[in-house]
Amino acid sequence: MTNATVEDAAQGANIDVPEHMAWDSRARRTITIYIPLSIFIVVLLFPFYWMAITSVKPDYEMYDYKKYNPFWVGSPTLDNIKKLLFDTDYPQWLITTMGIATAATFLSVFASVLAAYAIERLRFKGAQHVGLAIYLAYLVPPTILFIPLATMIFQFGLFDSPLALILTYPTTLVPFCTWLLIGYFKSIPYELEECALIDGASRLQILRRITLPLAVPGLISAGIFAFTLSWNEFIYALAFIQSTEKKTVPVAILTELVTGDVFQWGSLMAGSLLGSVPVAIIYSFFVEYYVSSMTGAVKE
Repeated sequence: MTNATVEDAAQGANIDVPEHMAWDSRARRTITIYIPLSIFIVVLLFPFYWMAITSVKPDYEMYDYKKYNPFWVGSPTLDNIKKLLFDTDYPQWLITTMGIATAATFLSVFASVLAAYAIERLRFKGAQHVGLAIYLAYLVPPTILFIPLATMIFQFGLFDSPLALILTYPTTLVPFCTWLLIGYFKSIPYELEECALIDGASRLQILRRITLPLAVPGLISAGIFAFTLSWNEFIYALAFIQSTEKKTVPVAILTELVTGDVFQWGSLMAGSLLGSVPVAIIYSFFVEYYVSSMTGAVKE
């Protein structure tokens, strides 16, 4: 029995624990829990801190680290944010990115629900192999699919159109979302659907009234995953969109705020920070559903 266990048991029984054992327990928890968590939090949040201070830092403070502290702001300014919002098309980039990510997410989740339900519930021959093949498709690097997708985009006349991204993003989103939903559908008792079939319900009615309401955490998790990847995607957005007003945020802040070898670091960091806010808000509201559904999928 460890010192921490002894201390917990002693506290529950109102027994005095020797001082050296209590100190050992606190020291062990500090070394094994609190210090690693503190390091993890610092490493995780430092990029956001750096973006935040750079967004409000004047140019002369950025390039003179001998005179100014690189980790702090001496004279905060909103000029970088003002330039980003009023001297560029950043609001339009945000709207375009939101529309593309939302449309691609709905399309991907809709297709994934149908595929996952068919593989897991219809029980046709070779269903497991089909599910594995769909997941393996997720492992194919996007750069390999880039050339054939580009050819199709040009042939259908979708180049330089947001619709090109809406139709190409599901090629990477559907496989993983399908695998995730397959794992979640396995946790739903099949007896519920059998009872509905006996009562005369169709498969679509069962899917709409029984399976989907029970699979809400899995749907939320798949939606968060699809939305995040659509929001942050770079390769396809860089290749298929050329007009400035139609670009997405990840591409626009890099191509429009860098002139030659001049990097507008203040506006770049402000654009990156503001661009991460929508995804962070979504995660904050649905993080419990995301973790629970991911756990269910991994177990299966």
